Amino acid sequence: MMDKKIGFIGCGNMSQAIIGGLVSSGQIKAEDIWVFDHKPATNQAMQQKYGITPADSAEQVAKQVDILFGAVKPNVILNVLNDVAGSLNKDTVVVSIAAGITLDALAGVLGHDRKLIRVMPNTPALVNEGMTSVTPNVLVTKEEADDIVAIFRGFGKAALVPEYMIHAVVGVSGSAPAYVFMFIEAMADAAVLGGMPRAQAYEFAAQAVKGSAQMVLETGKHPAELKDMVCSPGGTTIEAVRVLEEKGFRTAVIEAMQSCMAKSDSMSK
Repeated sequence: MMDKKIGFIGCGNMSQAIIGGLVSSGQIKAEDIWVFDHKPATNQAMQQKYGITPADSAEQVAKQVDILFGAVKPNVILNVLNDVAGSLNKDTVVVSIAAGITLDALAGVLGHDRKLIRVMPNTPALVNEGMTSVTPNVLVTKEEADDIVAIFRGFGKAALVPEYMIHAVVGVSGSAPAYVFMFIEAMADAAVLGGMPRAQAYEFAAQAVKGSAQMVLETGKHPAELKDMVCSPGGTTIEAVRVLEEKGFRTAVIEAMQSCMAKSDSMSK
């Protein structure tokens, strides 16, 4: 168990996923989690659900904790952190969940002597299957970075990633659930065209995607090798693969992600 106090400024879906993961994995005592959201009802609801400590202000959270999560929208996070900068302890690690906000921008409001970590979780964190990148600045110790990775592994997978790779993370993880949802929807549409009821079509399509992903993660085999295992000579699967290749399936994915990464780059500050 971590002998630290952890605070959250902003308590939307992602903070709630992190807090749920922390409490259910027993990584930290619930009362050592401090929460301030601008909606008082949210603070009270989190106290009732998890037994966390609700705070009266962002400054109060900043004063109390060893690890502070800035979990407000990217357009306000720098202002919010600027407001609490004077309340932080010298060794407090500040973790930003705000997309597009660089370590340098965070240091600009908190000081260049501050331990800062930039993280990017994705929405499957809400169902305990998140993928999170963890990007510390040079002042963060290995132990501190490992603590943050452990927190995010409470509801999925997490890995250390250098900042220059952050746009690739956006493309392959942050934004990626949207493409996968489109793929599932398209497969289900085709199944409905083939006579399957809509609800059943979504279940079959979604489970096929989930199971296939699990095979990649668990077998360690190359995705192409797993694909070859499904493709019988002259069979139905290779026919579908032929059409996907003909329609530029891989190229469409690569070009979509290139645009996603370029957009991420242009939005960074």
